[in-house]
Order: sequence, then C-alpha cells, then structure tokens
Amino acid sequence: MFVKSVAASLVALSLISCASTGPNGSMPGASASQVYSFGLWGDMPYKTAGDDPKLPAVLNSINRADIAFSIYDGDIKDGSSKCTNDIYTDALKMFNSLVKPVVYVPGDNEWTDCHRVNNGGFDALERLTHLRNVMFPTLNSLGQSTMALTHQGKLGEAYVENTRFTHGAVTFVGINMPGSNNNLVLNAKECTKKSARDAKQCDAGNAEYLARDTANVEWLKASFAQAKANNAAGLVLVVQADPGFDLPETEELNESAEAGFTGYRNFMDELAKETEQFKGQVLFVHGDTHFFKMDKPLHAPGKMLANFTRVETFGSPSLHWVKVTVDPKSDNVFQVQPVIVKQP
Repeated sequence: MFVKSVAASLVALSLISCASTGPNGSMPGASASQVYSFGLWGDMPYKTAGDDPKLPAVLNSINRADIAFSIYDGDIKDGSSKCTNDIYTDALKMFNSLVKPVVYVPGDNEWTDCHRVNNGGFDALERLTHLRNVMFPTLNSLGQSTMALTHQGKLGEAYVENTRFTHGAVTFVGINMPGSNNNLVLNAKECTKKSARDAKQCDAGNAEYLARDTANVEWLKASFAQAKANNAAGLVLVVQADPGFDLPETEELNESAEAGFTGYRNFMDELAKETEQFKGQVLFVHGDTHFFKMDKPLHAPGKMLANFTRVETFGSPSLHWVKVTVDPKSDNVFQVQPVIVKQP
C-alpha cells in the first residue's frame, strides 16, 4: 500500500551540533550595538527563462554593496531542467564569485523536485545526499571571504545544511524547508504525476520528511534558546518554501490549511509559539514564489504576531535582491530595502 503510516516511518534521530563559531555561536568582532547590512537573494539563475546574461549584474551589485554577508534562499536552477552534477558545481562557482561571505539554504529545484521526468527522473533522496556533500564542503560559509557557521549535522551527513551564526545583536538561522510541500507526498496520484518515482520511493520520501521536520523543529527551538541566552535583539530565519499564510483579505478561508501546505504546519505552529515567547523581532525570509513581499501575515484566523515580519525575495525572471539593515537600537531592528538591479 502506498504511503505507509507516517508514525511508523519515523526513525530515531541523532542530532549533532558541530560548533565552528565563537562562544554561543557568535562571530568574533561583531559588536552587539553594531549597525550593519546584509543581503538576501535566491531563485536564480533559471536557464529556461534566459537568466544567464542577467546574473552578472546581480552579482556585481551585491559585490559593490556595503554589506557584511548575504544569504541565498534556494533554487539554484529552474524546476524543469535536469538535476545533473554540473548544476551544483556551477552554483558553487556563482557563490564563490562573491567577495563577501554567502550562506546557502537549499531549495526544492535542486533536490525535492528532481524526481520529475523533465528533471531527469532522479531519486530525490540521492540528490539530497549529493547536495549535502557538494554544497557544504566545509564548516564555513561560501564566498571569497568566509565566516564560520554552526551546523546541525556533520559534514556530508544529514542536516549539515541547517546552519546558524550570530552577527552583532542578531541570531541567523538557515533551515532546509523546501517547496513542493516540504517533500511530503499526500497520495498515490501525486506520487507518480509527471514523475519517474514509484511508491517505494514516495514512502522513503515521506519518512525523510518526517525525520527532517523533527530535526528542523529541534534546530528552531535551539536557535531561539540561543537568541534568548544572548539577549538578541532579533532572529532571522531563512528557508526556501513559501509555507502559506492565512491572508486577512479572505475572511472565510484559511489558505494555510490547504492541502498543499500541510507539510509546513508542524514547523510553522512551533515558529509561532517561539515567536510569541521571544522579546525581540523575528524576520522570516523565504523565496519560492518569486515576488518581493514584506508584510505581517496572519498565522491563525484573525491573529497577527506583532514582532513577526515576512520577507519574500525576488526570483526569476526578476533578478534583483534585498538589502536589510540591522539597527539594534531601533524598535523594529530590521530595515528592509529592495534593490532593483539595472541590466546592461
């Protein structure tokens, strides 16, 4: 029978934290009162959209900017091209062309969706293993200058892609929570639609989802605990997926409860709890749907978290990025500025 009981599929987890930053995960030399900026970008380049000629202008813009580092929120390729090994090595070249450190957070196009026929019909879990081995070659960030990161897993092992670091008065967290419903397969029809996978692979995928979702929640809790211990002014959480929010414009419909977002509910419910108990500001960053957006979305019908701000980054074919300035003395902490890149 397709899709075994999720409870039966869940295996015991061994969560290993590999610390490579300073005390409490802090970066040496970053003052708690320091005002600084960082960049956010993702969902590029997509070859099928003709993004390659546009990309250098984006990279040049980021390199010229007065930022301490940037964070890439997933999708190093488009969703209808093959998941061959060269796309990962090409992405490394892209990241390492940046002068400042860059932190990579995985997206669905580079592993979750690789089972699709037009992606080459790969085993998604094999691609996830490959991604972990190739895209996280050291404990440091990518880029020409690097910074140390704390990882949830050891190099080459599960959850190495979940990262954390502290800069100034802010805790930064990267978590592997990708699109396509977080790799959760809901039924047999969804399993085989436009896909080369079989029922066994989908069952294995659902077991992976359960284990990773549990690991992600543990990493989230540990990150908030560290932020509180450091008396952090803010916490930045970066994932790839748009997890769905209850939009206030539709009073009789809670969009976050729709089937396509069920793979995010456990994590997002925990995020809401942690945010409510956190005195600082929380900046939740994601890509996936490619339209710049900044708002304070409802996490439950009629309920808004005042200290929670969502930023959605640009994506193909709109190749731009977002600059965030951190001011610990400001009540809002984060000042968000979209950076529109002029193409030659």
